[in-house]
Amino acid sequence: MRKALLSPEGILLLLIAAVSVFLSVATPSFASIQNLFDLLNNQSVNIIFAVGLVVVLISGGIDISFSVAASVVQYVVVSLLLNFDGGNWAIAIVLTCGTGIALGLLNALFIHRFRIVSIIVTIGTFNLFFGLLMYVSRGRSIYAIPDWLYARITILSVELERGSANLYLPVLVMAVMVLATGLILARTGFGRQIYGFGSSPEAAKRSGVNVALIQAFAYGWLGLCAGIAGLMQAHIVREVVPNALYGRELDILAAVVLGGAVLGGGRGTVTGAVLGVMLLALIQNGLNLLGISPFVFKVVVGVVILSAITVRNLDRLLPKLNHATAKGGDATARGQADA
Repeated sequence: MRKALLSPEGILLLLIAAVSVFLSVATPSFASIQNLFDLLNNQSVNIIFAVGLVVVLISGGIDISFSVAASVVQYVVVSLLLNFDGGNWAIAIVLTCGTGIALGLLNALFIHRFRIVSIIVTIGTFNLFFGLLMYVSRGRSIYAIPDWLYARITILSVELERGSANLYLPVLVMAVMVLATGLILARTGFGRQIYGFGSSPEAAKRSGVNVALIQAFAYGWLGLCAGIAGLMQAHIVREVVPNALYGRELDILAAVVLGGAVLGGGRGTVTGAVLGVMLLALIQNGLNLLGISPFVFKVVVGVVILSAITVRNLDRLLPKLNHATAKGGDATARGQADA
């Protein structure tokens, strides 16, 4: 029990509980069903991003291009559908998955084939994707989206004194992606290979792990999640805005790192990623309800990233400090003995 509470997931649960209690006292509207349902609806896209990104981080890589890739996917897919009588959900999902995976595999190709560091590759594709998108779209949004994408699909409705609180389709899609990613990582041998490769690439190679397959899956899965998240974003806001998701990648990265994933690879869970997103969402929601400047949230994100990296470096540094202290102690003891 104590070990579970001290895990990243346990600590996050305690923090979420503490923040929830504080905000419930500070602002009565926080604990309302309407606000909680709005949180789930609004964070569904971020959680889909997060479960894709955690796979890449576990494999030892990093990707900051996924939010722009999602924008590219939604713009390309909706544009194609509008040119072919509007399409339907089935066609849209197939096109979304295919386009998203293709963009993810492009990152994997450069990283594996040309041995380029993942952060450099994804900075490049981030600018490539965004530049091409803005050039082709000329920065113009698509407002006349197909009717099936525009219409709300309710999966749960709770009647209130004034109206009703609803959970919509993106929440269901988010739950499916969370479950699928969790099963792959925790319940399959391939998932264990991803953890092993992230922990020690050289040892994994010597044991016969297919590095190309690991990297292709990690970045391809994130591309798939990005594409689905982009489609759900268009469904939520009922339009396609080329730069709507621009800049969201750092918030997602902070949430996933907060959930226990490390930039060095080999650690992280889907549960931790989801809890990290929800904790930051609660903080942002609380700041809005309390009337505090939204720029404060950016400060919180920056502190989270710096703190997580610092803790990671302390994990590596402390053994060296302890070893140096022990050697110093032995030398002192020998000096006293000689005296």
